[in-house]
Amino acid sequence: MLSHLVYVSVRKKECTDEEIDKILAACKRNNPKLDITGVLLYSNTHFLQYLEGDYKEISGLYEKIKSDERHKNVVLITTGQIKERSFPSWEMGAKKINEDKIEFQTDLSKEEAKTFQDIIAGKDQEGNRSIQLIKKFFK
Repeated sequence: MLSHLVYVSVRKKECTDEEIDKILAACKRNNPKLDITGVLLYSNTHFLQYLEGDYKEISGLYEKIKSDERHKNVVLITTGQIKERSFPSWEMGAKKINEDKIEFQTDLSKEEAKTFQDIIAGKDQEGNRSIQLIKKFFK
């Protein structure tokens, strides 16, 4: 069953941008084998990731992600069935955010910037705002 999963986590200080490059390279190598697509938003302090694919596959990947030493405080925001993929040809897209100044490469309103802060603070229990914000960055 086609599903999505969104989580947020705290990036450890030891996780360098070079480590992020390794994560993305592994995603691009491994995700096509599992038919998983998605995107990763990251800052110097947080990760926000959206995964889509078969429920069993993304759930298994999420279990591996939770045990990754490069981040902590992994919080599942939402998971559920979807009718179609939002990122069908993306093994893993990524964008870095400068959250200290809330300067985004994609133009965001003050409300959207606040939404990002709320998401990383765990204040998006239903996950709808997370998905909308992620799509804003990558569409």
